[in-house]
Amino acid sequence: MEKANVFSPLDLGFTKIENRILMGSMHTGLEEKKDNFEALASFYEQRAKAGVGIIVTGGIAPNLQGRLSPFGHQLSYSWQLGKHKNLTKRVHKYPTKICMQILHAGRYGYHPLIASASKSKSPITPFKARALTQFEIRKTIKDFANTAKLAKKAGYDGVEIMGSEGYLLNQFIAPRTNKRTDKYGGSFENRIRFPLAIVDEIRKKVGHDFILIFRVSMLDLVEEGSTFDEVIQLCLELEKRGINLINTGIGWHEARIPTIATMVPRGAFTWISKKVKEKINIPIITTNRINTIETIEDIFENDYADMISMARPFLADPLIVQKLKEKKNELINTCIGCNQACLDHIFQGKTASCLVNPKACHEMEFQKEPIKKLKFAIIGAGPAGISSAIEAAKRGHDVSIYEKQNVIGGQFNLAQKIPGKEEFKETIRYFKKQIEELNITIHLNTNISIDDLEHKFDHYIFSTGVRPRIPQIPGIEHSSVIHYDQLLKGEKKLNDGDCAIIGAGGIGFDIAEFILHQNHSPSSLHINQFLSEWGIDLSYKNRGAIKDKNIPKYSDRKIYLLQRKSTKHGKNLGKTTGWIHRQSLKNAKVIMKGSVEYQKIDSEGLHIKINNNVECLGVKNIIICAGQVSVNELYERGLSKWGEGRCHLIGGAHIAEEIDAKRAINEGVRLIHLLDTK
Repeated sequence: MEKANVFSPLDLGFTKIENRILMGSMHTGLEEKKDNFEALASFYEQRAKAGVGIIVTGGIAPNLQGRLSPFGHQLSYSWQLGKHKNLTKRVHKYPTKICMQILHAGRYGYHPLIASASKSKSPITPFKARALTQFEIRKTIKDFANTAKLAKKAGYDGVEIMGSEGYLLNQFIAPRTNKRTDKYGGSFENRIRFPLAIVDEIRKKVGHDFILIFRVSMLDLVEEGSTFDEVIQLCLELEKRGINLINTGIGWHEARIPTIATMVPRGAFTWISKKVKEKINIPIITTNRINTIETIEDIFENDYADMISMARPFLADPLIVQKLKEKKNELINTCIGCNQACLDHIFQGKTASCLVNPKACHEMEFQKEPIKKLKFAIIGAGPAGISSAIEAAKRGHDVSIYEKQNVIGGQFNLAQKIPGKEEFKETIRYFKKQIEELNITIHLNTNISIDDLEHKFDHYIFSTGVRPRIPQIPGIEHSSVIHYDQLLKGEKKLNDGDCAIIGAGGIGFDIAEFILHQNHSPSSLHINQFLSEWGIDLSYKNRGAIKDKNIPKYSDRKIYLLQRKSTKHGKNLGKTTGWIHRQSLKNAKVIMKGSVEYQKIDSEGLHIKINNNVECLGVKNIIICAGQVSVNELYERGLSKWGEGRCHLIGGAHIAEEIDAKRAINEGVRLIHLLDTK
């Protein structure tokens, strides 16, 4: 039998899915905004037009208790169907199927009405959940079925039942959160009684010509999670009950193991999908950190799964499926797994977007056509400048880029050298290819002056970046001092001996990782190494598939990460990834000190004072990561010559307090629309 490939149809008997790519469930924040189902419909329609096989929506609650937030979206009444019908109609202009995810938050809800299998409080939410009564369990079963029935009326092709990531059904399945002594607790058969009853009731209400996907938590990655045998038993029971597709869920939200961040190797969890696929007969969907054609082809070549799920890659590039099908892989704007504009936004109550594609989930804000053709000069080829150049060229304008270095990418060229951030190479590759495809004029190795630019352009966009801020410490010129950019560029090398890093923001954390892995390959490049270092049990002998971490000795150096502030180190790191960076350095025995006053630097090392206690750190390397200052002198000269109507400052040159690529790229793209639609 010929092996399936990513563009083979998947026949479910009563319906056929055009290809093996599923756009995984993502909460966008549009679901709750007034009148924003129109924006949500535009978001899904763009991805359907590009040829994705099946879309799964963000989670929709079946009742009030199940909402993720006080005003979270639920589907329980016929009067709510109108906006859903518009959404499915827009998607069904194309062969794409769309399924609505039904998600009951359980103890993960951010409101006081939450309920779970047992009375408990999750470590990531503010309210304690009470235990559902048996009457409420029976009502919740009916609520799930009612929502599925309404979804069918709204034109959805099916539903995905969310049974993973630590949400309500997972809370019943795992002994971690199910302490019940009635027929819904105790034995595994009792613990799966509730989710199986939901499946039975849904199938009864929707019939057999409706896709049912069940998202199974194949790796809980928490103590007292499920065993592998229990996962298989659940899948076999779901198969008996007419589930059409099993989707892979990885890790509870409270798990202290990274599962989707950029430092997780590509395809790091496909092995568990294969392990389950070998035991059951219905199609399996695999997921997490699948963002390139190489990873996709490996999955199908080695029979890891029957379908792949990608979520955030559809934020980064809505046309990813079309480009994959046309074998235009170099044109894909690859998801770098940063979480900064997607998950971080959602957990902050904002609308989701994407660092490398700020138009994601904001498609309707970019619909106006240019009034006239303009000529743009972009000074600086960092992320902000390149993004504005690409957007301007796509909108039909003449664009010239001037860059004093011999490469494009700005700070991304430094970021890609940090262990765990190798994905930034993909964005630079995309930038280069877009410049080529759009015939953008670019002048490298060009130290442009205002006189050189003259009056040739309608608008001058200055994206001249940042330079390291040099703190005023006696002895700052000592030979042991290295600025972070000098280290990353290879302009200076570390001396033998210990290191002190001055500054514990994002750059300080990055430099610590860089130093740690100078003689040690990062786990982000090796799946088995990653699994071992984070305590993931590949043999699955333990509940939750967790075991003791096997952390290698990264370096013989003693490394200090220092900051003036008394707050926790890395306070402003990403909301959903900061803990990973802190834990990684903690695992490597990096010494973190706060409330530091820097006294002086000399041949003995770095002299500091903490709470009136003076000490000398006998380090041989002092790396300065004390922030940045804007490089905007050229802009100031342009401003005096042409005025603010024609001169524009973006990126780090605009605000340098934190190196913020998300803001920089967003500024670059939005500026073009602001200027050409006036």
